[in-house]
Amino acid sequence: MKIVVGSKNPTKIQAAKEAFLMVFPNKKWEVVGIDVESGVVSQPMSDDESIKGARNRAKAAIKKIKANYGVGLEGGLQKIDGMWFDCGWIVIIDKEGNEGIGSTIKMHTPKKFMKLIDKGIELGIVNDMIFKTKNSKHAEGHFGLMTNGAITRTKGYRDGVISALSRFIHPELFKK
Repeated sequence: MKIVVGSKNPTKIQAAKEAFLMVFPNKKWEVVGIDVESGVVSQPMSDDESIKGARNRAKAAIKKIKANYGVGLEGGLQKIDGMWFDCGWIVIIDKEGNEGIGSTIKMHTPKKFMKLIDKGIELGIVNDMIFKTKNSKHAEGHFGLMTNGAITRTKGYRDGVISALSRFIHPELFKK
């Protein structure tokens, strides 16, 4: 069985691989990542925009490479009750066009971060600036840096992929 992830980011590819293995342990999975465009801004500022980016990635990935599943993962920010939260959204599309949607946890993003994001700097770069790291979005990410590694970007996205897979675990519940 083949999974194509609409990203070359190793944390996103690993998250998809771990999730599919956890949910479907008796299947053999080949997981590949490819570069595709999200079709949204580099720093999505709403859940709607993040879901759109994840959907675009999943569709483009499965169109580009024939696979059983196309997986799109898109991180973004959402303002709730005057506070900003970081969240990753996942869209999985199977070869029949069925779609599963899930998300990571939402993590409060400090005002110190938002001041830099408001200047047009992407969250991943803000993390590197504040935590004095390099390329953290390909490693522990915002979740890992904020929790001292208790929740890494891979773990957070893995759980989001699992939640998106619920549509494929129980397909009968999603029939019209």
